[in-house]
Amino acid sequence: MHNTDSLEPGFPRCVLITGATGGIGGALALEYASAGAKTLILQGRNAARLQELAAACSALGARVITHELDVRDHDALMSWLSAVCEAEMPSLVIANAGVNINTGPEGQGEAWQDVHRLLDVNVKGVFATVHGALPAMRRRGHGQIALISSLAAWRGLPETPSYSASKAAVKVYGEAMRDALAGEGIKFNVVMPGYVESQMCFDMPGPKPFLWKADKAARVIRRGLQRNRARISFPFPLNLGCFLLSVIHPAVSGWILKRMGYGD
Repeated sequence: MHNTDSLEPGFPRCVLITGATGGIGGALALEYASAGAKTLILQGRNAARLQELAAACSALGARVITHELDVRDHDALMSWLSAVCEAEMPSLVIANAGVNINTGPEGQGEAWQDVHRLLDVNVKGVFATVHGALPAMRRRGHGQIALISSLAAWRGLPETPSYSASKAAVKVYGEAMRDALAGEGIKFNVVMPGYVESQMCFDMPGPKPFLWKADKAARVIRRGLQRNRARISFPFPLNLGCFLLSVIHPAVSGWILKRMGYGD
């Protein structure tokens, strides 16, 4: 059991996480429960995993509210968020829900229906999360929203063009919203992880350099959010490499990616 009376100033007592049944989402729930969050609001599609996670977080001393919902149902997502953000007043909302697709083992390309679903989750689902949670925060005059992007936002990978594009959209949106809402006391943060152990990561083709365990990623994210860092990107070597790929000539970055084993 943790002692909520000893929480650091600025530590979120109530945290809402979408996509909590995924690798990073589940690790974030356990990280905040361990660190002393009083209430956790966890959304996911996998009911069994949600209950398992809720039990683990409750054992760590947190009060847990779960909600089974597909974030592609944007109206239902915004309606639920509006209600729960009024009732529970989460001080931190983490828009974490995401999916990935790729061009296939033979490089045949992405199916349109898969692209449509990915954009509904990774882009519209994130924007809908913000639209659902933001009004209550604006009325209170404070709050924090973290958007989970990816290092793939720096430079598109040939195996995952739609995923890379969706994460670039989240990155740019979060940066814009941080500037737009700063004067109202609302913090926005963009999180750009590299390869983190999860089923989504393992399903991706191509090399996975500097692979991190999910609990390590969750700890780095929590600390970065507590410091209100505009961009939380890791691991450092991969972040630097991806950033440099984004600023050099595309022909050169494409050649480097091919040499590294991407796009073969």
